[in-house]
Amino acid sequence: MHIGVLSSPNSWYFNDLLRAADGRHQIAACSFGQLSTFLSPEVLGFQSGDQNLADFDAVLVRTMPPGSLEQVVFRMDILARLEVSGCLVVNPPRAIETAVDKYLALARLRAADLDIPDTCVCQTVDDAMIGFEKLDGDVVIKPLFGSEGRGIMRVSNVDLALRAFKMLEQLGAVIYLQRFIEHEGFDYRLLVIGERVLGIRRRNNSDWRTNVSRGAIAEPLELDEHLVSIARTAATAVSAPLAGVDILPSRDGRCLVLEVNAVPGWKALSTTLDTDVADLVLRYLEDSFASR
Repeated sequence: MHIGVLSSPNSWYFNDLLRAADGRHQIAACSFGQLSTFLSPEVLGFQSGDQNLADFDAVLVRTMPPGSLEQVVFRMDILARLEVSGCLVVNPPRAIETAVDKYLALARLRAADLDIPDTCVCQTVDDAMIGFEKLDGDVVIKPLFGSEGRGIMRVSNVDLALRAFKMLEQLGAVIYLQRFIEHEGFDYRLLVIGERVLGIRRRNNSDWRTNVSRGAIAEPLELDEHLVSIARTAATAVSAPLAGVDILPSRDGRCLVLEVNAVPGWKALSTTLDTDVADLVLRYLEDSFASR
């Protein structure tokens, strides 16, 4: 297969895919920032720099760089038109759009009857303070867009909450706050690759945040049918065949789905489980392309 990877050529993930391909596939790095298109009555062309995207059998989205609203919408439009033209795009643009928006993804998870944290999403300080009270005055504030624990903070002081909400309102941000969930210092990261599900436990004894990038230790996780079912349901809810699902086991025995990542990493998981995840991703692309 000829596979385009929307990624920096210096990315660990791009080079891991190159290693796993071992010459059986042609793999090329493409830039989101260089996406362009040419339209005429006779031609619909897609480019990324000097790469013709129409030459690829599949395009794998391995990054989601920041950009203006116009740039982000245009990039998703390109992927959608590329998909309609017959190229296999993983994850599909609609899945990426859904997963990157924490509110929309959470609403989809709720509609799929999955347990989620109590959450308030609003735009004004007054509404945020009402939400703060409803969530018992102990909340986690998150950016609407973002991953790997960046930009999140726990607030349980009313004055600090008011200050944070005022700052977010001044920035024109959507204010996204969730009830802080008491837990045992770990969560689960499950990786869905088509029908296959892998998982690790992420433990942090010094911070309530359990992201590996924040110092958490990854441990092998023996999956049961319940966790596998949650992961598959969550991935399906956002239409992402390749998905990272974050699950937090609470002290009251529930498994709460925090979010779904449609551009999931696998470095810690691959090392912890001693599994060639990049090879599994390529084999998923092979099977999906063959079944079209």
